[in-house]
Amino acid sequence: MTIAFWATTGTPAGPFTAIVASDGAVLASGWTSEPDDLTTRISGSLLPGELRARHDLGPVTRAVRAYHAGELDAIDEIVVRQRSGEFLQQAWATLRDVPAGHPVSYSELATRAGRRPAVRAAAMACARNAAALFVPCHRVLRTGGSLGGFRWGVDVKRWLLEHERRNAATSHALQPHG
Repeated sequence: MTIAFWATTGTPAGPFTAIVASDGAVLASGWTSEPDDLTTRISGSLLPGELRARHDLGPVTRAVRAYHAGELDAIDEIVVRQRSGEFLQQAWATLRDVPAGHPVSYSELATRAGRRPAVRAAAMACARNAAALFVPCHRVLRTGGSLGGFRWGVDVKRWLLEHERRNAATSHALQPHG
């Protein structure tokens, strides 16, 4: 039987819960205080046999706090483990390369993931993403720039995009130019 751990962290966008495997890889995460809201998102082959609450998940909790404090790249090194078909796997990997403060359209996500006509599949990759924040599906917008949907609510998506826009601009302004 596999054991996974979960913890909830307060953030300006609401409570954020992550479930991690015993090796620290994120299996599921999102803006909820209920781990049961997340377990249904985990692939059956990765679903733990037991969940144990923790106060802190070490690097994952530190990354969540740092991201919400304005260190947008704090989430980049966190290991995520999701399983699905080839295109969804590729789309999730591609999402991790979308820079904070520079959202893309579903069409652009499909193109970057190697299947230009697969716009609906790109949208499905966002909808089926179990590891919100660490696989930043909130960085995908509808053609024309409207927000579209978000499993954790449009208000959370709006907050995240504004947070990233504001902090990416600040981060860029602090970079040495040479």
